[in-house]
Amino acid sequence: MRAVDIIRAKRDGNALTREQIAWMVTGASDGSVPPYQLSAWLMAVWLRGMTPDETTWLTDAMVDSGVRVDLSAVPGIKVDKHSTGGVGDKTSLIIAPVVAALGVPVPMMSGRGLGHTGGTLDKLESIQGFRTRLTLDEFRAQVADLGCALIGQTDEVAPADRTLYALRDVTATVESLPLICASILSKKIAEGIDALVLDVKTGSGAFMAREDDARALADALVGLAERSGLRVAALLTQMDVPLGRTIGNALEVRECVDVLRGGGPADLVELSVELAALMVWLGQGRPSLEAARDAVREALADGRGLAAFRAIVQRQGGDVGMIDDPATQPQAPVRDMFTAPGEGYVARYDAGLLGRAAVHLGAGRARAEDAVDPAVGFDLLAVPGDRVVAGAPLIAIHARTAADVAAVRPMLAEALTMSATPPAPRPLILDRLGLAATSSAHGD
Repeated sequence: MRAVDIIRAKRDGNALTREQIAWMVTGASDGSVPPYQLSAWLMAVWLRGMTPDETTWLTDAMVDSGVRVDLSAVPGIKVDKHSTGGVGDKTSLIIAPVVAALGVPVPMMSGRGLGHTGGTLDKLESIQGFRTRLTLDEFRAQVADLGCALIGQTDEVAPADRTLYALRDVTATVESLPLICASILSKKIAEGIDALVLDVKTGSGAFMAREDDARALADALVGLAERSGLRVAALLTQMDVPLGRTIGNALEVRECVDVLRGGGPADLVELSVELAALMVWLGQGRPSLEAARDAVREALADGRGLAAFRAIVQRQGGDVGMIDDPATQPQAPVRDMFTAPGEGYVARYDAGLLGRAAVHLGAGRARAEDAVDPAVGFDLLAVPGDRVVAGAPLIAIHARTAADVAAVRPMLAEALTMSATPPAPRPLILDRLGLAATSSAHGD
């Protein structure tokens, strides 16, 4: 085969064969296809798309470019969760230990934040000493012993994805549904799971801001997962406003511990319960989705989820004192307040703008090589629907310097919408997909 012939075939709108796709992916892994030809092929895919079969073959080839983790020695149906990301999206730290505490194994490989969306690994690494880089042997052993491990992608898992994603990022080909789906699912399949729950977000703080685009992504992900042999369920959720009341890595860990102690903000609890219940149900840890919800709520109320998270942190080298006493978590040296400009209702916070403001403080990264400050971020002291008076505290700013505070104030002002009347509530969960729309939503 020749790369130029495969590029030309896709450029002209033809479907590629399994063999052609595998040949290109192998070339990405071993360097036999140069970056300029891989870039041309990615642009041809972006322009012409891929059939469902082509996308499945691409996913298979990316899985086969590395190691497929064998978790067959771990009893039970292995289940993971993937979120397309958003501002304040911290559910993995809650649901993974809770689901493991309920007897369903959770081998979870997560990513770092880039742009205005936060990353699970960055949050975990705000816990002093926490190791997100485990060997695959350590990963397997921990899933077997504790029912859960929380790690980053290893060098052995889907290495072709790293090459192709790096090229997509600099060739304006990120927003291709086949390439997005293959990238996400190749890593999930390679980690050895049997079932997957997807949280596909839409709104100003999401990767897919338009609901139609997010729905198309959810449909494509569910279809590809099903063709790949996974049990899968998906939620379409709103990301117009941040999830929970904190933005920033250590702040979000603190909020997750609050939820694991049986507290926490209502929206974060609602979504965490629903995602965890889906995982427990798909893992057949309970006979019905409603029974799974009840079990999740009990595990939050009685402390089993918190105990499981503490055990994971300890096993992965983290300072459990930061879980036992959140006051010991990293603290930013400068605290200031953003206040209400007048009387009325908080109608909305633009999640995307707040996310970019957090990146400016150092809570996220604009480039992959940027360092992240674990202590900085925001506490939302008033949320949409709250009535406030002029001068009331709305957002606590945790910053490194007073200059950083001054720089983000205009962004916070732009992100805030006030109204004279209460805003109309918008549901957090917009739709359900997969497994016959999750067994007709509730009938199981």
